[in-house]
Amino acid sequence: DTCRNFHCKRGKVCHSDKQGKPHCICQDPAACPPTKDYEHVCGTDNKTYDGTCQLFGTKCQLEGTKMGRQLHLDYMGSCKYIPPCTDYEVDQFPLRMRDWLKNILIQYYERDMNTSGILTEKQRNKVKKIYQNDKRLVAGDHPVELLLHDFEKNYHMYVYPVHWQFHQLDQHPVDRSLTHSELAPLRASLVPMEHCITRFFQECDGDQDKLVALKEWCHCFGIKE
Repeated sequence: DTCRNFHCKRGKVCHSDKQGKPHCICQDPAACPPTKDYEHVCGTDNKTYDGTCQLFGTKCQLEGTKMGRQLHLDYMGSCKYIPPCTDYEVDQFPLRMRDWLKNILIQYYERDMNTSGILTEKQRNKVKKIYQNDKRLVAGDHPVELLLHDFEKNYHMYVYPVHWQFHQLDQHPVDRSLTHSELAPLRASLVPMEHCITRFFQECDGDQDKLVALKEWCHCFGIKE
């Protein structure tokens, strides 16, 4: 099978021609495997797709058109009304996001106490200090004032989680800047819960080049140069 180790980008599938040579063609959205309701996704065209296979297959078929360029994964789940993000809410967003990232790393660290494998040894050593210091601020929903006070008092505890999340996303390729598709796994899963995340990342892109550089990312989260 010439297609066995032949990789195609999302929305395309491998097809062998008459000579047996593999090449990529657009996935037929109608041929995508059936999905459950919880696998539905919302596109930036505000249309619900049965799954990412159907969404990216549709995007591929629209390749070269304006509609195709603008179609991306917006968020996980069926399309719903997402309220607009106010100026006040977007100002407070980094406080919640920093706390959330820190709590994720602490949860990973706690899991690794029993079965190692999520964090590398170097990452565990970094998170250990955060974990030991965090017992005074229990995970959960905190008032904005408490999060702001904790950030100012324990600034060093928030630097690594912000860097860690950036490098988790910066994979295709690793170039110290995030594209829309690299941001999608984080953004798409959070939009229904954090409706300011889209505006937040748009405003992070200070030079409007459609890339969020590491420096821009850190600036957005209040991390000093």
